[in-house]
Amino acid sequence: MADTKREIERKYESDDSGLPDLTGVGGVTDVIDMGLVELDATYYDTADQRLTAASLTLRRRTGGSDAGWHLKFPVAPGVRDEIRCPLSDTVPAEIAALVRSRVRGAELVPVVRLRSARDVRHLVDADGAVLAEASVDTVTADRLIGKGGSAQWTEIEVELADEADPALLDRVDRRLRKAGVRPSKSASKLARALEETGGTRHGSGRRAKPVTAGDHVLAYVREQREKILEHDPGVRRDVPDAVHQMRVATRRLRSTLRTFGKVLDPAVTDAIAVELKWLAGELGLDRDQEVLAERLTTALGDLPPALVHGPVSKRFTTWASARHGSARGHLLAILDSARYLALLDTLDALLADPPLRKKAAGKPEKVLAKAVRKDLAKVSRLVTEAMELPPGEERDVALHEARKKGKRTRYAAEAAVPALGGTARSLAKSMKSLTKLLGEHQDSVMARRTLRELSAVAHAAGENGFTYGALHAREEARAAQVEARLPGLWKEARSHAAV
Repeated sequence: MADTKREIERKYESDDSGLPDLTGVGGVTDVIDMGLVELDATYYDTADQRLTAASLTLRRRTGGSDAGWHLKFPVAPGVRDEIRCPLSDTVPAEIAALVRSRVRGAELVPVVRLRSARDVRHLVDADGAVLAEASVDTVTADRLIGKGGSAQWTEIEVELADEADPALLDRVDRRLRKAGVRPSKSASKLARALEETGGTRHGSGRRAKPVTAGDHVLAYVREQREKILEHDPGVRRDVPDAVHQMRVATRRLRSTLRTFGKVLDPAVTDAIAVELKWLAGELGLDRDQEVLAERLTTALGDLPPALVHGPVSKRFTTWASARHGSARGHLLAILDSARYLALLDTLDALLADPPLRKKAAGKPEKVLAKAVRKDLAKVSRLVTEAMELPPGEERDVALHEARKKGKRTRYAAEAAVPALGGTARSLAKSMKSLTKLLGEHQDSVMARRTLRELSAVAHAAGENGFTYGALHAREEARAAQVEARLPGLWKEARSHAAV
């Protein structure tokens, strides 16, 4: 079973002076010598270093108190989430799944071996509680692929203890700098080992500034592709909001391919858009369930106790748990499927050899603006038609279609912001307001549908259905309020929508 630990640390380059005295820094009353620990870690990656390029590190380490397999995900500078599994001869299945979107069909092989003699100190407070661990690591690195090579260095590492105040690291940093210790230029031991043994440092270069319409569209496509890959492990780990963020990136990417058909050839991208729609739909099974369950539970909690009859809360909980478990198992199977991994390969191929059309070489201010205006015109037509319909199912469907086109327009505007600036930003903001309002309406539609289904089940079980009816009536009222607000909001959105 894998465990997760949030690792907050800072690394420094060291010379023979070693670790300066840290007593009295930020509540540190004593520095306890914990002795020397021998660590032996083998780092794994694909031959073309896909994990390193994504700032991920995977190692098998012996020695110390946490021997085992460790997979580290970057969270922020100096902050990483470390997934830990017990020692085994091969990469644990749980960890292999978390890097599958990066690795796909490639083999994980040993790339670097790091042996460290770690001189450990515990920084403790007046009560003896550990605030941080400071160590001086003497490192020997051996490259295990390519032409090989070795390197040696000494570094200081300061890792914050669980629940300790992160401000301590700032105070320690000031003491170390005053003593002449310099922050490390490398984010990790692996990065330094690869660089000093003849490897290529990944992620340090900057892409050329977008110039053409094609440059801007591809930059946005690349960004959304990367977000899908970034959120994949979070979805597998059931991290809050990961499904939503991955789904949003999938939708943004699909919308971009649809909107900018004059830039990227639809003969190539249409098939990719179909697969992205499929993926977004699969992600939505769990996400929509999550949103709807929260809405119904909150609505039930807002009802006066006198209006709650029967085991409604229990039925909501049972329904939500059953649906979530079923949807989650299905989603994990999707992320391991050949179809999903083939889609990722296709996106890589698209970016490596983009099917650019003639308009791709044009000025972004002209080409992108025209595409965005075209999407906006579709939204305008759909909103107008929906508002002319009487309340009911037909209007509900029309408003949902307007919402989907509003999202597409918003994403197109976001992609165009680097080229069009404030006008595109203003449009994106207006479309966000519109789709948020229409999203509230659609949530009400789905909530009413679910309430009718649960009411029927409750009735069949001989339970009182009054509460379901009360909740249904409240959802009808919420939808009516949205519809009443729509004309005014749409008028305001149109006034800020010039591109």
